[in-house]
Amino acid sequence: MKPLVAIIGRPNVGKSTFFNVIAGQRIAIVEDIPGVTRDRIYADTLWNGRIFTLIDTGGIDTDSDDVLLTQMRHQAQIAIETADLVCFFIDARQGLTHQDEEIADILRKAQKPILLVVNKLDYDGLNDSLYEAYSLGLGDPVGISSTNMLGLGDLLDAIVQRLPPDTGKDEEHGEMVNLAIVGRPNVGKSSLTNRLLGQERVMVSDIPGTTRDAIDTLHEHEDGSLYNIIDTAGIRRKRSIEEQSLERYSVLRSIAAIRRCEVAILVIDANDGVTEQDMRIAGLIRDEGKAAIIAVNKWDMLEKETGTLEKYHAEVLDRLKFINYAPVLFISAKSGQRVHQVWETVSMVYAQAGKRIPTGVLNELIGEAQMALQPPMEGGRRLKIFYATQQGTFPPAFLLFVNDTTLLHFAYERYLENQMRKAFGFSGTPIRFFLRERNQEDV
Repeated sequence: MKPLVAIIGRPNVGKSTFFNVIAGQRIAIVEDIPGVTRDRIYADTLWNGRIFTLIDTGGIDTDSDDVLLTQMRHQAQIAIETADLVCFFIDARQGLTHQDEEIADILRKAQKPILLVVNKLDYDGLNDSLYEAYSLGLGDPVGISSTNMLGLGDLLDAIVQRLPPDTGKDEEHGEMVNLAIVGRPNVGKSSLTNRLLGQERVMVSDIPGTTRDAIDTLHEHEDGSLYNIIDTAGIRRKRSIEEQSLERYSVLRSIAAIRRCEVAILVIDANDGVTEQDMRIAGLIRDEGKAAIIAVNKWDMLEKETGTLEKYHAEVLDRLKFINYAPVLFISAKSGQRVHQVWETVSMVYAQAGKRIPTGVLNELIGEAQMALQPPMEGGRRLKIFYATQQGTFPPAFLLFVNDTTLLHFAYERYLENQMRKAFGFSGTPIRFFLRERNQEDV
């Protein structure tokens, strides 16, 4: 599981400048997710062999009563609660302010590991600000200049040193299924959670260590299966607050919930259709390798005619084509319409994500696929797949021994994936391919 590192501070201390430098340079490994607009707030970063997710946040203005700024404070609090490490940025040019001190108090109460960063150390005359930062009592500060790209390596080193230990092992998947209910605000996530639990049922247990915005509930289904349902509450809209500004921060909750689950249900409002935010969260589910279900909620509120469901289904998969393997359910959490199908589908996609294919059967399929459609030539050479074996589950991952790893074109990889889905199912789960070069005689 990739640790989360939140960048916190008051407005205009250079948080986004640092984030953009890291996300935009070769220092970082950044995977763009389909549907993600240019105002991304997170980037997967590799440094000294550790991968972590850097989260940018809006500035915390402790002086303002403005509704939007108040909401931004709340959003930053979510980031703090979700993060494994907080990078607290202050401005060397302005020196310490009372707002910095108030934010420092907030961070102390959060009891999270904190790394103090003094930004905008653009020339030697500002070094006094570095010493002044010690007065916050948050440990040794790290001085950088994001604009001039000074000290970034030292900061990344310090981040990696403070990350939780890397066990090097994937979490084992036991009998309990972690099920995340994710989506935009006000699409009916909590209503679906309550409907799945059953109104008359008593909560079995609250799992400690979760934030106030992600509620874990243990639930034993009537068939004896044990589930941990992770409900991620949405941000409520307030008056004239810009909706996009609010919704971009709901991703913070989704990241943490998705990473803890085996199956994610993406709840979509039937009245709105698939929005960019829905696409953003769907991209997170895919990139984290989680089994997915798309639940179109409030279906009972939509006026229908012959063919409405089929047309809507096609539109959903067209907008979310990068997870077109996910089953689409049309439900009403409020009335209970088709909600029984959710449990059946969760059980099915969980089993598909954990499926193992015998090596002999797998190689037979790969051989037939190559005979039916040869890989295209590239630079006078053609890809040859000598041998295949399944490397893991959740998601199903396959290791292909090939003559040249650079010859696997995206289109042919998609072809192989489609052939595997036709033969073995894998409904609701992504499939991963990893390549290793081998000569034919070595295999």
